[in-house]
Amino acid sequence: MTVHLKKLSVGTATVDSLRGLQALRLANVGRLVHVTRNRPRRAEELLDGGSIYWIIKGVMAARQSIIDFVEVQRSDGRPACGIVLSPKIVDVVPTRMRIFQGWRYLEIAEAPIDIMT
Repeated sequence: MTVHLKKLSVGTATVDSLRGLQALRLANVGRLVHVTRNRPRRAEELLDGGSIYWIIKGVMAARQSIIDFVEVQRSDGRPACGIVLSPKIVDVVPTRMRIFQGWRYLEIAEAPIDIMT
């Protein structure tokens, strides 16, 4: 059964600024990998069509499909989990969210719907 992640987009003020930041990362590195300390325990459910839903300034505003999980090293040399993301960012119906640290699971029934453009 599919599940999603919700995550704060730190350092971005709009979905367009998230797109710009990720376009730079994609150009420099060749793929989009969001580094997090721990591998999600529900990784198989996330890989079954899951997305990461980005919260920008307290509003869940966009999502990206999760492609894979890879082992990476943080800048301090400690191991971490890399969440490989699709380059396509999809706008979703804006939904107010409380601020939190890290990431949280998001069940399908709670996920906002895509805005077709």
